[in-house]
Amino acid sequence: MTKQKILNELVELSHHLGEESKEYAIIGEGNTSAKIDAHTFFVKASGSNLKTIRPDQLIEIDWRKVGALLDGDPSDEDVTRMLNEARVDPAVSARPSVETVLHGALYQITDAKFIGHAHCVYANMILCSKNARDIVRHIMPDEIVVCGIESVFVPYTDPGVPLAREVVARVKEVAERHGEMPRTIYLQNHGVIALGQSPKQVENVMAMAVKHAKILAGTYALGGPNFLSDHDIARIHYRPDEHVRRAQFK
Repeated sequence: MTKQKILNELVELSHHLGEESKEYAIIGEGNTSAKIDAHTFFVKASGSNLKTIRPDQLIEIDWRKVGALLDGDPSDEDVTRMLNEARVDPAVSARPSVETVLHGALYQITDAKFIGHAHCVYANMILCSKNARDIVRHIMPDEIVVCGIESVFVPYTDPGVPLAREVVARVKEVAERHGEMPRTIYLQNHGVIALGQSPKQVENVMAMAVKHAKILAGTYALGGPNFLSDHDIARIHYRPDEHVRRAQFK
């Protein structure tokens, strides 16, 4: 896929996630990105609106110039400077999203080619509650098929480099446990990250994660959720017919 096609698809994905009727993100909330090659990726400019984002508000970043931020204890000034220096085109004046390091790190450790991060209303109903950790427990088969056998839960962490470190650690834990990469990351008091090999997969994971959260929220009014057992979860995830369905959602 050419760089221009990747950029065009990222614009479309951003607009989709930014549609206000979906209640995924408003104003400057959320961010998106797309992998270009082993070292570079596009990421949303800080403060831009997903619903109206333009190609020039998606900044090409060189991971080799920001990866070092995961080590040491950089100040806010260090982070700003290094993010700006990582812009492939020095003529670009827009500032990369504060979550640039997070996106870049995920491209290094997962098979994702597109990433969407949103502050979905229904997901945050759960994530901002005392029952936040329930969001990674399965309650229906379709959510397992689309979002994976285990989603990642990340306790509230300061956005930026600290959050990137925490997400990387917890994604690796889940991947090692199951021998496959997770598709869904839930950030306590924050939002949802959807990982995909295509824009459509990111859209599907995000939509299913929100449906899951909406149904989970509703169960609390009807006596509480009936979570699926580990046996039932594994049965759904590894069934041959579900593998066929899963392939259609990528």
